[in-house]
Amino acid sequence: MAKIKVHELAKELGKESKDVIAFLEANGIEAKAQSGIEDDMAAKVRAKFAPKDEKKAAPKQAHAVDKDGNPVKKARPAVDKDGNPVKKKKNVFVVTRDRDDRRRRPGSDSSRNENRDNNGQKKAQAPAQPRGPIRPRTFADGVRPSQRASAQSQDTEFVSKKNSAEEVQERPVRKERPERQDRNDRPERNERRDNRQERPNRDNNDRPARGDKPAGKRPERNDRNDRGDRPARPDNRGDRNSRPSQNSAPDMAPSSNAKGGRRDDKKKKNGNNDRDNNLGGKKQERYINLEKNGGKKKKNNAPKAPERNMDEVLTITIPDRITIKDLADKMKVQSSAVVKTLFMKGKMVTVNQEVDFEEASEIALEFNCICEEEEKVDVIAELLKEEEEDTSSYPSRPPVVCVMGHVDHGKTSLLDAIRDTKVTDREAGGITQHIGAYTVSINNQDITFLDTPGHEAFTAMRMRGANSTDIAILVVAADDGVMPQTVEAINHAKAAGIEIIVAINKIDKPNANIDRVKQELSEYQLIPEDWGGSTVFCPVSAHTKEGIDNLLEMILLTAEVLELKANPNRKARGLVIEAQLDKGRGAVATVLVQKGTLHVGDPVACGSCYGKVRAMLDDTGARVKSAGPSVPVEILGLSEVPNAGEVLMSFDSEKEAHSFADTFVAEHKNKLVEQTKSKMSLDALFSEIESGNLKELDIIVKADVQGSVEAVKQSLEKLSNEEVVVKTIHGGVGTINESDVVLASASNAIIIGFNVRVDPQAKMTADREGVDLRLYKVIYDAINDVESAMKGMLDPIFEEKVIGHAEVRQIFKASGVGNIAGSYVTDGYFQRDCMVRVTREGNLIHEGKLGSLKRFKDDVKEVKTNFECGLVIEDFNDVQEMDIIEAYIMVEVPR
Repeated sequence: MAKIKVHELAKELGKESKDVIAFLEANGIEAKAQSGIEDDMAAKVRAKFAPKDEKKAAPKQAHAVDKDGNPVKKARPAVDKDGNPVKKKKNVFVVTRDRDDRRRRPGSDSSRNENRDNNGQKKAQAPAQPRGPIRPRTFADGVRPSQRASAQSQDTEFVSKKNSAEEVQERPVRKERPERQDRNDRPERNERRDNRQERPNRDNNDRPARGDKPAGKRPERNDRNDRGDRPARPDNRGDRNSRPSQNSAPDMAPSSNAKGGRRDDKKKKNGNNDRDNNLGGKKQERYINLEKNGGKKKKNNAPKAPERNMDEVLTITIPDRITIKDLADKMKVQSSAVVKTLFMKGKMVTVNQEVDFEEASEIALEFNCICEEEEKVDVIAELLKEEEEDTSSYPSRPPVVCVMGHVDHGKTSLLDAIRDTKVTDREAGGITQHIGAYTVSINNQDITFLDTPGHEAFTAMRMRGANSTDIAILVVAADDGVMPQTVEAINHAKAAGIEIIVAINKIDKPNANIDRVKQELSEYQLIPEDWGGSTVFCPVSAHTKEGIDNLLEMILLTAEVLELKANPNRKARGLVIEAQLDKGRGAVATVLVQKGTLHVGDPVACGSCYGKVRAMLDDTGARVKSAGPSVPVEILGLSEVPNAGEVLMSFDSEKEAHSFADTFVAEHKNKLVEQTKSKMSLDALFSEIESGNLKELDIIVKADVQGSVEAVKQSLEKLSNEEVVVKTIHGGVGTINESDVVLASASNAIIIGFNVRVDPQAKMTADREGVDLRLYKVIYDAINDVESAMKGMLDPIFEEKVIGHAEVRQIFKASGVGNIAGSYVTDGYFQRDCMVRVTREGNLIHEGKLGSLKRFKDDVKEVKTNFECGLVIEDFNDVQEMDIIEAYIMVEVPR
């Protein structure tokens, strides 16, 4: 007799295992949930816990209820995969057995024969024992019976009645089935891996005939553990006896590996069974949850956003660059719809691909959306922003005058004449390479002068000078006229909205032409007052100091008209004119105070730099304790060298100054990241890879002041062309140190030093590493040397040069050589290894290399005009008489 486990019996009766165990202990049997009990004891348990009305309701099992009063679910009729009802062949009871219990009682080979005798005939029917509700197998569509029973209770009741009737009528038919003849094809029982008890083989031919039913599809054979995969059961793991019995649809074909593969998986399935039994209640709970969902896991469906009405015009705000997915989310449409729209236009994109504002606007119009560009808030600008002040009640301040003009037109000489100094003697090459800030007192009134460089390399310096001043003096040489940097200075002054006073210099020279200068400047809307305009023209001579007093009077008059005033009783605010790293004093910045008063000891911040003013010096080098509006001073105490053009602000505490500098650094990093993102894309990367022939000349720039670093970097990077790109990998202020040399060695760069010295240790390292280190005093020399270095990196350009022509007079044939063209040089000369072209009747026949050049039987290097020679052309043997042979060579062209 087969045993049944306690927890399976409890599940069958709809009870808990502990209730069944308590009943067994009351009957003197010690058992656990995993213990197996005999059928006679199982019958007692069923009789004990079966519902009282079960026997009465056995013929018609409609409205059966369990112990708790809940209705027992009935099975629904089977359907095939198309949803059509399947004709039920037989209604059989399912006898469950533990799949791991291999021990059988003697004389019983399998549970399916326990009600049959040796002849295969059905034994006398034992009294029916109370059983739990019968569940059919899973149907082809994967829907469990519990789901079907709860959906249509009336159909279930009808099926239950029909099954009860068929149970009595159809069972006797089974003994009339014809005998199956194919049972002996199976392997010997003792040879199977699962025959662990070494039982004798039984005669399989003593069974009654099965009729025309196919083998392997008997529905009652549910106690086998090696049936293989079944239809509509993708997850065939776990304890089969802990699940409801399932009938296969009749149209399902048996598995091709029903005999072999199903036995091979026996150990694996048994392991799963042990695991499931150990899970206990968790396994049962998971099974019940799956049963409620039709055997499928519940999907976590997020609530979908309501779809937008496409006829409605939607206005969206987007940044400069946006991905397709983010754009679709803003337009409230599916990303796939955007991708499809672009695909129909011939554009292959992905949801993560970025598009710029123009492309995004075009896409949005397709979906009835209007794009507006997102306004970016500049945090630094907001920090530097100040409210407009009413300056009418404030005291007057000195005017700030910027001297601008073309190089060598006499700007610094003019300032020297005003200040009675010799600044140009201290400048290398006699040209100004820094911004100089000076204060001059005229008639007890101060004027602050800014001397800007005129060389083309110092564009940024001139722009800073124009933006920080009130009046611009445009110096034009009377003998030279308007030059490119003169025009640039005019544009800077106009952009800054400052007054322009024209100083026509060098009037003492014999070839000076003042009217020509006025005529040229009038083309740039600078009309002289004597010509009916509003621009002040002052002829001056820095050499003889002629017209200097008139120029100063015009500056003071213009300043008086402008009514320049400022509030000295507030926190200082100024502009960094120039900055440098001094070996003894550290970071030194030349600052022009614009508002308020700067005191020694004030906490200040300037861009990414911060600190406390330790000392201040005026333009003469004298120490001062405070500096008011329009006063240029040098300050010491900053944490590092600031960039020229930065705004300097003073604060109440050093903590505030530090916070301002940190904000500046963070915003600067964010901008760099955004720029890198916008520049770097897959397309750009592919273009860089394609242009692999592009060469780079890496340069490290060190200069004495920050402005010079900027000027040298800009000047050198302008030298880039299509083949060689000049790239500044580092720029700094101060002495060339060892770290600069190490960086140059690692990146194969050239170090350009401008008005700086070299650290002795750095010099030794440069010699050892072979780093090219060059020092300059004048920017012209640096530019010329870098140009020469670039030319050395350029690929040579070759040009074709024709050197002679020859006419074929006779053909000679030689074994191993081929045809030899006996030729006459008509002009020029022929030389060995030159290139030749063969033309016949004006048509080009061949172009190649001259293989051999002979005169008579001797090899020669060259044959000149009016001499005969023998020519052999490589890879060409079809030369004929009267052909014209042209000789040429490739000559390198200087760049």
